[in-house]
Amino acid sequence: MTTLADWRTGLPWPERETHKHARGRLGVVSGKATQTGAARLAARAGLRIGAGLVRILCPPDAALVIAPAIEAVMLTPFSSPEGLVEGCEGMDAVVIGPAAGLTEATQANVRALAMTGAALVVDADGLMVFEDWTEGLFEALDRDDVLTPHEGEFERLFPDLLGAGRETAAAEAAARAGAVVVLKGPETVIAAPDGRVAVNDNGTPWLATAGSGDVLAGMIGGLVAQRMDSFDAARAAAWMHAEATRGIGPGLIAEDLPDRLPAVLAALHATSG
Repeated sequence: MTTLADWRTGLPWPERETHKHARGRLGVVSGKATQTGAARLAARAGLRIGAGLVRILCPPDAALVIAPAIEAVMLTPFSSPEGLVEGCEGMDAVVIGPAAGLTEATQANVRALAMTGAALVVDADGLMVFEDWTEGLFEALDRDDVLTPHEGEFERLFPDLLGAGRETAAAEAAARAGAVVVLKGPETVIAAPDGRVAVNDNGTPWLATAGSGDVLAGMIGGLVAQRMDSFDAARAAAWMHAEATRGIGPGLIAEDLPDRLPAVLAALHATSG
């Protein structure tokens, strides 16, 4: 088990001569034209948490929807897994899954991204398209990748584990997948394939709202893109995700969360020494 101080010392603060490419490059894969909001939430969260460059990669039909809704985030359409890989050239981390679609194309895209060298954050649809072929997902992963299931998704990927308790289940899932597992819930459990396990202790019920998981995926991706250890990045993001709700509480929506991150980061930076 680990504590706040363990990950806080590894937060990737920029130095005087740091430039945007040195701060990490994050890709976020969008779904089709009617399903772009999740990717936009993840991309904004990745940018707010410090990634120097964030690019949304989307099917061609989604480009005209996304373009008017973004500013600092870049945009690249793609039409095939090969095109996605090309668009992700040079990326340090890629988030795939939020509203990506439960399709064979999403499955192919996840497996193609595994060949890029970027660390993957696989969420939502990116997980569920492998429900009946978990080995197809696990064989594509490595220890720097992160899976972010809520309990229902976890149970469908690892149907034999939750009976042992959430911490044991997450640890076994991480070992089985060969990647970091973030088992989301009131007390989010983060487990690494090397046996490290942590439980986030500042959870809040106000995060039970549509899109909050997309924000978390983007936050994890943004920290991993800055070359933070994936287990530490997941722990840090889970804590900051909950901390960002402070001062809002009732009425919180996912769109509020990325813009709360500067205050959370400022408080952490002030105590970083």
